[in-house]
Amino acid sequence: MAKVKTLYYCKNCGAQSVKWLGRCPECNQFGTFEEEVVMRDEKVLKGQFSPFVQQCSPKLIDDIEATQFPRTKTGLQEFDRVLGGGIVKGSIVLLGGEPGIGKSTLLLQMALTLSTHKVLYISGEESESQLKMRASRISAVPAPNCYVLTETNTQQIFKHIEELNPDIVIVDSIQTMQSSLIESTAGSISQLKECAAEFQHFAKRTACPVFLIGHITKDGTLAGPKILEHIVDTVLQFEGDRHYGYRMVRCIKNRFGSTSELGIFEMLQDGLREVLNPSEILMSQHEEDFSGNAIACILEGNRPMMIETQALVSSAVYGTPQRNAAGYDIRRMNMLLAILEKRCRFKLGAKDVFLNIAGGMRVEDPAINVAIVAAILSSATDIAIDSKSCFAGELGLNGEVRPVPRIAQRIAEADKLGFNRIFISKYNLKGLRISDYGLKIISISKIEEMFNLLFQ
Repeated sequence: MAKVKTLYYCKNCGAQSVKWLGRCPECNQFGTFEEEVVMRDEKVLKGQFSPFVQQCSPKLIDDIEATQFPRTKTGLQEFDRVLGGGIVKGSIVLLGGEPGIGKSTLLLQMALTLSTHKVLYISGEESESQLKMRASRISAVPAPNCYVLTETNTQQIFKHIEELNPDIVIVDSIQTMQSSLIESTAGSISQLKECAAEFQHFAKRTACPVFLIGHITKDGTLAGPKILEHIVDTVLQFEGDRHYGYRMVRCIKNRFGSTSELGIFEMLQDGLREVLNPSEILMSQHEEDFSGNAIACILEGNRPMMIETQALVSSAVYGTPQRNAAGYDIRRMNMLLAILEKRCRFKLGAKDVFLNIAGGMRVEDPAINVAIVAAILSSATDIAIDSKSCFAGELGLNGEVRPVPRIAQRIAEADKLGFNRIFISKYNLKGLRISDYGLKIISISKIEEMFNLLFQ
């Protein structure tokens, strides 16, 4: 007979309790416990699904052989970059993003591109005809090995998987899946944990890669307990501005590769197009130079990018100066303004300052600091910066220009794109062979030196 009980689950970390708690003892968050009626049928558990169990014994770490994980190319270079080089056998990948951002399109496009692999696309949100319409729009080439299954019950799904024996499984989405082992609604914390665990056991037992599409909350985090992100091997965030056609896949967690990689796509009518040269979208194309614009050379993972920063400085007419930043942390911008005010004697306390990162991208690389300061000073003095000049440097609290890592790769990217000069920290000159590059390398130690070179 099924055992019925009521439990309280923490929405943040998945901790459970027999009674409601105001604060979660695991993650210390307030008001995160929700009540769920859970019914587990042990007979069904033993009869229909047996989790992956492997007999193991302790081994010396020196006796364990290190093996390389074979990878399968997806046919999308940008997606392979974020995954760490391709799909690893037996891995489970979670892809999250806002509604309508293109998660289903990306994975369906990958399924249609992998013509030599048998791919099973499990949809719990769209019908077969809807998927057919989307597939016809994004691919004119027939896909002989792409199968579609519209089912939400995991026990039925595993029966179809056993008959089909696919090479890759895509689940759209994990929030719509429901296990008959748990008598609660789809999308609840207990169902998410159970369904994710079942797909994890399947992936590890059969070495079949599994892709899970996940919803996000209004705060931008993945819906469900945090344990969902711990279960999977890779967590990818699909993001982008709705007003721009560009989408970015950012790696948050990856057990088989780097977590700092970024893949960029352009959303078109016939699907997603890979952007192999991100600088083409991150720099505005204009014939004349405008004040307040500066080009920064940043790094996203192993990839250098040239990105345009735009600043607008004007007199405050409402008493309290306004500070606003799009694509950049407003607190870091306030810190840079305080440095200019306190250390460098630039009077910006009574000015409105607005900052925008071109392309709808969000940047966290500290090497953009000097470019932001240059754009702010350019707008304040109303003097344009040469569009063939770029910047790569971090700004310290004393107004000093600090070195940034992998400066040679940044300079090489600027040289390849036709820039005439680049401003870097003088501490980056150590070990740098200036004669290897065709552009002029200007070293500065303080922000005042850059101001004198640009605006005087």
